[in-house]
Amino acid sequence: MSMLISTMNDIPGYRITEVLGEVFGLTVRSRNVGSQFGAAFKALAGGELKGMTKNLVESRKEVLGRMVDEAVAKGADAIVAMRFDTSEMAGNWTEICAYGTAVRIESDTSHSS
Repeated sequence: MSMLISTMNDIPGYRITEVLGEVFGLTVRSRNVGSQFGAAFKALAGGELKGMTKNLVESRKEVLGRMVDEAVAKGADAIVAMRFDTSEMAGNWTEICAYGTAVRIESDTSHSS
């Protein structure tokens, strides 16, 4: 089974058999001065800041991967209550974190007919 990730506290069709604890993935990115200037100029004209959007998407994929690696190391096959958190540090850095609870699950066949 591949890693199931849910923002809910449970996973429909499965029951949690063991809670293995909190897992997270983290990255801290510095802002490129050139891209900040380009973004500021683009903001004047309006529209999506595609370079910054691409960077955020890549960062989220990276922290998700790190969180899953930590869950796998604990023996989990699912993560529940997953969240993203983003914050600025020192005005030039952005911290991006994915976190949740690593669990073991099994198919809930008690509701099958």
